Amino acid sequence: MTALKRLLGEGFRVFFLAAGLWAVLAMALWAVSLGAGWSLPGTMVPQYWHAHEMIFGYGGAALGGFFLTAVPNWTGAAAARHLFIGTVAGLWLAGRLAVALSGVLPPALVALVCLSFLPVLGAKIATQLIRRPKPQNLLFLVLLALVWLGEWRVQLDLLGLPWGDSAAGLRAGLYGLGAMIAVLGGRVTPAFTRNALIRQTLADTGTEPTPETLPHTRKPFDPLAISLSIAVVVAVLVGLPDALSAVLMLAFALAQLLRMRHWRSDFALRQPILWALHLSFLGLALGYAMTGLALLGVGPEIGALHVTAIAGIGGMTLAVMSRATLGHTGRPLIAPRAVVWAYALLPVATVLRWIAAVAPDLYLPAIVSSALAWCVAFGLYVAALWPAFWQPRLPRTGGAQ
Repeated sequence: MTALKRLLGEGFRVFFLAAGLWAVLAMALWAVSLGAGWSLPGTMVPQYWHAHEMIFGYGGAALGGFFLTAVPNWTGAAAARHLFIGTVAGLWLAGRLAVALSGVLPPALVALVCLSFLPVLGAKIATQLIRRPKPQNLLFLVLLALVWLGEWRVQLDLLGLPWGDSAAGLRAGLYGLGAMIAVLGGRVTPAFTRNALIRQTLADTGTEPTPETLPHTRKPFDPLAISLSIAVVVAVLVGLPDALSAVLMLAFALAQLLRMRHWRSDFALRQPILWALHLSFLGLALGYAMTGLALLGVGPEIGALHVTAIAGIGGMTLAVMSRATLGHTGRPLIAPRAVVWAYALLPVATVLRWIAAVAPDLYLPAIVSSALAWCVAFGLYVAALWPAFWQPRLPRTGGAQ
């Protein structure tokens, strides 16, 4: 009981563990259904079940763990108590069960359960953010609402009601997560790299590095990229023409790359816990660029969507979850060897999924291999950090980056 109480004592513990476990289980079910011809649970068509459970299942758990951990640190508000964390985790799990049992449950009940998690989470973090209502933090409530609207479009489609469109809703959810990363990754990637570079320079030379050598973003690329990322979600939600959505995606990708120009990615290559952030941020830009081109008739959209999903969103969430878990449990901010392998496997999964999209003859072996790489990556993450999720916080030691 003590271990369970500890698991529910901090949001990152239960949700980052749930995200890792669900990443493996849901992807394994998808791969087995393809390879063995088995039916997936529920009433969604298989590809929509897969997308829904990755975006709103895995992605929802990652959001829950992040916000319940980060927002109290931003605002000084009291962290959520065990009862709330247990309740909201139960809502997330109920959503997964509702989708799996949608063949026997009333569709309206399935929709109600699936739509309940994000509002409860959002209401909690809103009460915490209001203590120090900074616009840059309140923006996350807008992004949560956009992801939630994507779920609405999916559920309305399953209910046969107006404005329902599963394809649009799933894409909106995906790009809502992408916008979260555009904001959050744009903060933490240069900040963590800056801190590590200062420490390393002080250790090597005894002096701080000059300001021009530290990671920074030239104006106006931060606000431009964030605005474009939100515009992409809105464009998908309201069904703007593909050509306009393509322009927004290509512009966002360019803004992302321009943000990264002075982030000292060369220094980050020395430390996996840093290069995982940089690589994922680059993967997000690449995925949006490829999707923009696909909407203009260049390349397959499904392959481009998976570059965004695996390299960008999967990579960044894995990097942030592993770093936050290490830091908040008193462990050195040095990625364990198994987690480094997990970081490295996600680009492999991305390439294999792209091959499945462009080479029909290799579709099944490539897509199953991609799923296997993803499952191994998150399996390594869960195995390496299992003690951190369950055990007490350790005294802080050296080795932080």
